Amino acid sequence: VGLLIGFVIFVAATGGAIADRLFVIKPLDYILQQTGERTGISELTQTVLKEESVVINVAEQVSPSVVTVTIETPERRFLEFSPFGGLQPRVEGGQPRDIGTGFIVTEDGLVVTNKHVVSDKEGTYTVVTQDGSVYEVAQISRDPSNDLAILKIESSGFVPVELGDSGNLKVGQFVIAIGTALGEFRHTVTTGVISGLGRGITAGSVFEGFVERLDDVIQTDAAINPGNSGGPLLNSAGQAIGVNVAVAQGAENVGFAIPINIVKTALEQFQKTGNFASKPFLGVQYQMITKNAAILNEVPEGAYILEVIEDSPAENAGIQSDDIITKLAGVELKEEGPDLAEVISDQLPGSEITVEIWRDGEILTFTATLSEFSE
Repeated sequence: VGLLIGFVIFVAATGGAIADRLFVIKPLDYILQQTGERTGISELTQTVLKEESVVINVAEQVSPSVVTVTIETPERRFLEFSPFGGLQPRVEGGQPRDIGTGFIVTEDGLVVTNKHVVSDKEGTYTVVTQDGSVYEVAQISRDPSNDLAILKIESSGFVPVELGDSGNLKVGQFVIAIGTALGEFRHTVTTGVISGLGRGITAGSVFEGFVERLDDVIQTDAAINPGNSGGPLLNSAGQAIGVNVAVAQGAENVGFAIPINIVKTALEQFQKTGNFASKPFLGVQYQMITKNAAILNEVPEGAYILEVIEDSPAENAGIQSDDIITKLAGVELKEEGPDLAEVISDQLPGSEITVEIWRDGEILTFTATLSEFSE
């Protein structure tokens, strides 16, 4: 019996060694010891748990300061054609509905959100906190050039979200988003990374009543859906480093946020004067023509004018739809250079600027006096 047991132990040990050599099998304790060149299972587990605890801590810390923005519009009754034939009554409005997100930035009840969230001036707005408390919005101040708005609610004692620094962000940095996803699921928490910095986007839709050019925004793959607009994009310390503003149409996990440093500047101006800083206004809707598009269509690079706002500085100067602005205030508008909005933003309301136009093969020069933007 003793010889048999010894033989079995010998075979097991020898077989194990042979198997290790033939199939490169390594014992589990060997794998767990390799924390130098390769990450071991125990270290990986610790990393996952650490990330999980960060998200939980941030969600618990910040969620009480994140609000759902609701709107109630006047009730309208009308008849519409039924798909089954005939007319049927329909009622719109009259009940509050969730439309977006915001977050509290001062103890006395200032809430930051997107301008497009509160763009309906006929509606009555309220904000709802995580515990279900409802507060009426007493005042709305809108900053259309940055798609920002500040709501004032008549209460105090709030815990504001800490504002971080968007000037030191890195691609790949971990981020957390909190918001009312799809206007239905309040305080939804999602995670991701910063996918890109310094992006330029056109936010909104002509069918929704707003189209705005936003520059220098943050791109993230954290899930952002309609209804998340106005909510905070947070770092691992629970600081807001952006305001979620848009999601790319027809794409997955491509969302954008306004850098928080822009919000801090606007908020500082608002707290000093009660208004946002005045913005120069030309009064055109446009689309930049790329170098390739210019070559293919035998036109110059520049800003192609889609629409001229009635009684705007642009209309008063003689600018028309289908014009191409090639130079503004002495600055050439090209794909690799500043676009029209950037050049205008460098001016002051009341400034008189030269506008060089390409129209039907001719170069024309106009003078426009920028006005102050008002909604």
